[in-house]
Amino acid sequence: METSPASGTSETADASAAYALGYGPAERDRLRRQPDELREDSEVLLGRAGITEGSSVIDLGCGPQGILDLLAERAGPAGRVTGVDCHPASVAQARTFVAERGYQNVQVVEGDACCTGLPSGSYDLVHARTLLVNAPDPAAVLTEMVRLARPGGCVAALEPDAGASVCYPPHPAWDRMAQIFRDVTQACGIDVHIGRRLAELFRQAGLAGIGIEARAGIYPPGHSRRTVRADLLRSMHSQVLATGIADERELDEVDRAVREHLDAPGTLVMPGLLSLAWGRKQASPQ
Repeated sequence: METSPASGTSETADASAAYALGYGPAERDRLRRQPDELREDSEVLLGRAGITEGSSVIDLGCGPQGILDLLAERAGPAGRVTGVDCHPASVAQARTFVAERGYQNVQVVEGDACCTGLPSGSYDLVHARTLLVNAPDPAAVLTEMVRLARPGGCVAALEPDAGASVCYPPHPAWDRMAQIFRDVTQACGIDVHIGRRLAELFRQAGLAGIGIEARAGIYPPGHSRRTVRADLLRSMHSQVLATGIADERELDEVDRAVREHLDAPGTLVMPGLLSLAWGRKQASPQ
């Protein structure tokens, strides 16, 4: 859950409303941490995609950074990197990031992930990370991703699957947090199990040579990814209250108890799986 999702419109208000995690301080902090947290997983996915020097690549739903740095390094000075996001503040932050890094081969544009307006068949790689999980219509986003890819080009995605989370020893606060998280994401239309659907979605989009890989992270005390489930729930604080799933007092108590439990060196936590998927766009029949 990294970026603003496809909103079906370029209007900022609609885009903000569609992104259930919002753009509050908790979510901004989480997004700033996420590129480092998921760097290794993204590098594995890019290795599967086979990006080489001089490639033309796009990071759809890049948010304030996404994998623009990884793409710029792999594509090299002769390559071309485009970042797309629907939220103006995220676009501005991404442009600042690119300028500070001095990347001459990267541009960031504002656009809808379902309808970017960019030329068809223009990219060797079309990439999205934790975008489909937030999209009201992930199939529509994949349709746009396939449209953007050149024949033979790669479409790749990294998405979560929260169904395999582990916390040991068990703790009632963790169980209650998991229940609140399930209820609020369902109420907001977020498919937290979309990772297991990626291969199916890729097939339905007409991609060939599909690969799928699941990665499980067990994070030590002090690692920022260890508390990602609690951090996501903080980002959805207002949505939880609005739906009546829990009140302010319970949210605070659960958050405090979960974080205390996760601070203990003896607690083992795996927040969930990350699914990596890649496939090739087939050439159009003559």
